[in-house]
Amino acid sequence: MSKPPAKSVVEPNPMDPHSSEIGFSLWRRLLIILTIGAVLGTLIIPFNPVMDKMYRLAFLAALLGDWLGPLLLVWHRKPLRWGWLVASFLLAMPFALPGHRMNDVELRDAYVLRMQELSSTKYVWGGESSRGIDCSGLPRKALRDALLSYGIRHCDGGALREFAGQWWFDASAKALGEGYRRYTVPLAPHGSIQQMDYSGLQPGDLAVTTSGVHILAYLGGEMWIQAEPGIGAVAILNGRHDPNVWFKQPVTTHRWSVLRHGED
Repeated sequence: MSKPPAKSVVEPNPMDPHSSEIGFSLWRRLLIILTIGAVLGTLIIPFNPVMDKMYRLAFLAALLGDWLGPLLLVWHRKPLRWGWLVASFLLAMPFALPGHRMNDVELRDAYVLRMQELSSTKYVWGGESSRGIDCSGLPRKALRDALLSYGIRHCDGGALREFAGQWWFDASAKALGEGYRRYTVPLAPHGSIQQMDYSGLQPGDLAVTTSGVHILAYLGGEMWIQAEPGIGAVAILNGRHDPNVWFKQPVTTHRWSVLRHGED
């Protein structure tokens, strides 16, 4: 009995238009799924109050997907491609604008107001958002928000770049007390908040415990604001009279470098 003829294997023809259309359709669907994932990541990641390096990298990757996905999807349509590229350039351009001498009074007022707006925010170790914040996250978050707002209002690229740099480079209470990345400069008042002289301080100045484990910010008068782990929230207290363990600790005082332009 003769053997049945062997079945021939039909190789896909890359020149077949139907084959190309199927491949393009699958690629496009995959790209749409990845783009939707990037958009969801951009919206969801900031809800985590703790933004360590891993979360920052994930957020930047999501932003890249937000930009690259739509660009590839419209690449074959020249008007849409160039429209997306021009829009992207216009959105990024403010960060490349020249920096100017910032008005430290305006910036300080916005920064101090933002800290007060975060009053009663729950304490979360490592947090730096309105959904949870820790002692160093409070002044850093408030200053970043003030820098972003200032940069947009004044078209100041220097303020926007400072905002981006402070967002990327995290700084603990100890690091701020040691002048990490020259974010802060030391001041003369020292001792305990309960006993030291406040005359050399301005609203927004920082007090870092000599142990480097806690940071507080001066609001003026005798009032201080802190994300207090014992209370479990951001609290505003009188440094002379209110009972608080941190008011009795030895501290050094510091000022944000961007808030001392008027002293030059």
